[in-house]
Amino acid sequence: MSKQVRVRFAPSPTGPLHIGGVRTALFNYLFAKKHGGVFYLRIEDTDQTRFVPGAEAYIFEALEWLGIAPEETVGKNEKFGPYRQSERKAMYQQYADQLINSGWAYYAFDTAESLDAMRKEAEANGNTFIYNHSVRDQLDNSLTVSREKVAERIANGEHYVIRFKTPVNEILELKDIIRGDIKFDTNLLDDKVLFKSDGMPTYHLANIVDDHLMETSHVIRGEEWLPSMPLHVLLYKAFGWNAPEFAHLPLILKPIGNGKLSKRDGDKMGFPVFPLEWNDASSMTKSAGYRENGFFPEAVINFLALLGWNDRTEQEIFSLEELVEKFDLNRIHKAGAKFDPEKNKWFNHQYLQKQSDASLAESFKTILDKKGISTSLDLTKIVGMIKERAHFVNEFWDLADYFFEAPTTYDEKAAKNWKEETPVLMQQVISELEKIEYFTSVNIETLLKEWMTANEIGMGKVMQPLRLSLVGALKGPHLFDIIEMIGKAETVKRIEKAIASL
Repeated sequence: MSKQVRVRFAPSPTGPLHIGGVRTALFNYLFAKKHGGVFYLRIEDTDQTRFVPGAEAYIFEALEWLGIAPEETVGKNEKFGPYRQSERKAMYQQYADQLINSGWAYYAFDTAESLDAMRKEAEANGNTFIYNHSVRDQLDNSLTVSREKVAERIANGEHYVIRFKTPVNEILELKDIIRGDIKFDTNLLDDKVLFKSDGMPTYHLANIVDDHLMETSHVIRGEEWLPSMPLHVLLYKAFGWNAPEFAHLPLILKPIGNGKLSKRDGDKMGFPVFPLEWNDASSMTKSAGYRENGFFPEAVINFLALLGWNDRTEQEIFSLEELVEKFDLNRIHKAGAKFDPEKNKWFNHQYLQKQSDASLAESFKTILDKKGISTSLDLTKIVGMIKERAHFVNEFWDLADYFFEAPTTYDEKAAKNWKEETPVLMQQVISELEKIEYFTSVNIETLLKEWMTANEIGMGKVMQPLRLSLVGALKGPHLFDIIEMIGKAETVKRIEKAIASL
């Protein structure tokens, strides 16, 4: 590419960062790294009425946890700072004035009440009210009021907005990297508000000015911003600036049916849609986070990368470095990508298997500590036995509780394997175990199977009741590995308890 790639993620601090926003940040990050460019983050907080305390810090923490932190942002390498729009407030007025002076914008004094009345009147007649070329010459604005009168009304403190003057009878032929050529009829566009009399710009003006001043080369954002593309391109034209290239990402859809994935979908169906847990102080509610639910950040990144993009191969597991190497905006699909919670868990399972048993054992020890369980057993070995069955580290306890605590109840369905002759057989098993000096899994298995063969005892008559005695259910890894791990004395004790109980 001829110019340096500079891309941005520009969230508003109005709540927790949705997983769709995370994917937008990820795709910007991958694109920047792929082309040796810069990924920066700008906080777009011009709408102070929707500001939520803690949301900005949440955004930074989430991206750090995911491993896709920006190179430039608030308080970090502020080459084009400030990176918080509310701190750039003073500069936007001059650009709004520039548009007024060049004829690309105008002052509008219409009150909210008068506009609402016009909307209702249009609806009553079966029409839709749009503030654009079709009505602007009849409304209360600087297109219908003298320059002197406009200056007087502003000096008197009358509330106003500055609206963009959309050109008439033009077909805009625009290009989107993902969607190709798109046409927009300017006659169908409204004259968006760019600036308010309180000195704050709207999203549209601030966004364009900041993207230009921060030398943004590509705007990669969600498809919900596609309707704003013609206005933004026209604003670049009005200022005489070169527009960046645009790429509008497909939506992340609900697991069932159509429609954009929402917070409510996650709460209702039991999966997280936020990277970190979020406590909503206003509603006193808590929303689940990927981190707190036990997901590995690498698994979340891998899963999100494949929502709407692939490298045209069957490969599914990608490291962040591989994603950077293979990422291409031209391989992003136009259609929405359906969110699959089970596939999400599958990715975490794959990454859990890649972790070392030693590191997983440390995490498991934390769980045991919280339960007040102290053990001398080799947690690294235990983790090696059970992790294949787990999607999350927090499932380890349910998969391995019998290593640390003898069963107090026995699975009813499994207990049907306990026959009339079983107690006698279990006593004989105890006798055979007592004889074994070198108490290893291989040795125990070899000697017990030799005893069963010599006495023509079916495997099922011994193995299932024996597992039930030790575990309390027909679950768990290789039975003789369990026996070696808990030791001879504990094994005998559990068998004797089962004989007495069952």
